Amino acid sequence: MLRTTLPVAPSSSSTCCLSVCRPSMRSPSPNLSSVRINGDDTSASNINNPSRRLALFQLGTAIPQSQFFGAKASNLLKAERNTIEGSAIDRSALVSTAIKEQDALEWAKNDMRRMLHAVYRVGDLEKTIKFYTACLGMKLLRKRDIPEERYSNAFVGYGPEDSHFAVELTYNYGVDKYKIGNGFGHFGIAVDDVAKTVDLINAKRGKVIREPGPVNGGKTINAFIEDPDGYEFELLERGPTPEPLCQVMLRVGDLERSINFYQKAFGMELLHKRDNPEEKYTVAMMGYGPEDKTAVLELTYNYGVTEYDKGEGYARIAIGTNDVYKTAEAIKLCGGNIIRQPGPLPGINTKITACLDPDGWKWVFVDNVDFLKELE
Repeated sequence: MLRTTLPVAPSSSSTCCLSVCRPSMRSPSPNLSSVRINGDDTSASNINNPSRRLALFQLGTAIPQSQFFGAKASNLLKAERNTIEGSAIDRSALVSTAIKEQDALEWAKNDMRRMLHAVYRVGDLEKTIKFYTACLGMKLLRKRDIPEERYSNAFVGYGPEDSHFAVELTYNYGVDKYKIGNGFGHFGIAVDDVAKTVDLINAKRGKVIREPGPVNGGKTINAFIEDPDGYEFELLERGPTPEPLCQVMLRVGDLERSINFYQKAFGMELLHKRDNPEEKYTVAMMGYGPEDKTAVLELTYNYGVTEYDKGEGYARIAIGTNDVYKTAEAIKLCGGNIIRQPGPLPGINTKITACLDPDGWKWVFVDNVDFLKELE
C-alpha cells in the first residue's frame, strides 16, 4: 500500500502576506519584525486595536513588498508562495493515488476471476495429445495450426473451457525438446483410484516416478508421473470433483512476499498453508474458490532457496477478468511488472494484459467476454 500521510506545508518566518490571526499573549513591541507571518500568533503592539490592525493591513498592501521587505525578502515570499501551492498539488495527488489504489485493490478482490488454462511448450504435439487423452483421460478440446507464425497448439482438459481449467500445449515448428528447469513443479489431477490410474499408465508405457502411497506427513494417497516431455503430474486420490485438473505448483523464493502479491494484485484467497520442517519446505494453496471445486495455485518454498531455473518450457497461466485495464492498474500498484500493456490482440481483438510475479513467473489476464467469443 502506498503511504497516504499528507505533507504539511513548512512554517517559515518569511511568508507571502501579513496576517494577524489572533492576539499575542507576549509583551507588545513596536518592532514590525517581531510579527509572525502566516502563523497563529503575533507580537505587534496594540494588536487588538481595530485601527491598528487596519493600519497593518494597509501598510502591507499599499507599499510594494520589494520596498517594505527588501528585494531579497520579496523573492523569499514568492518562493514560499510557490512551495505552499506545490504542497497543495502534492497533497491532492497523494489523496487521488490512495483512492485509486483502494479502488483497484477492491476491484481485484471482487472481479469475476478464475484460472482459464496453463500454457507450456512440447516437442511432439500428437504424441503429447495421445498421452493426455489415453493415459490421463483428458479430452482434446480444440486444436489449431498457425503456419505463418510457425507453431501449432492444442487445448486439452476434462470439460468445456468456459467452465473448466485446461492445458494449452504449444508446438513450435522444428523444436523437439525444451529445458524444463527446476522452478515449475507439477500439475495436480484428482482421480478416484490412484493405484488403478498408475496401472493404466504403466500399461500405456508411461513413466511413473513415485508409486502410489500416502503423502509425506498425511493420509491422502498420491503418485507422481511424467509426460513425454518431462512435465510432472501428481495424482491425488479424491472423491468426485467438477474440476479434476485441480492444481498448478510453482516454486517461489519468498513465500510471504508471494502470498501478499497474489492476494492483493490477483485477488486470490489464501486457502491454507502448511509447513513441513522435517522436509524443509512450506506450501500455500491460493485460488478463487475451494480446492475440491476449482483449480488452485500451489506455491512451494524450499528452505533457503531464493531463486530457480524457470527453463524454457513453461510459458504462462491465464486468468479471466472483467476488465484488463483495471487489472493492470491493480497489479502495478502492488509492485507487479506489466510486460504487455492492456489492450486487444492483433487480428482477434481479444483484450489481454500480461505481467510477471515477484519471482518472474508470467501470467496473462484475458477479458471474460472476449474469451467466450473466442470459443464460439
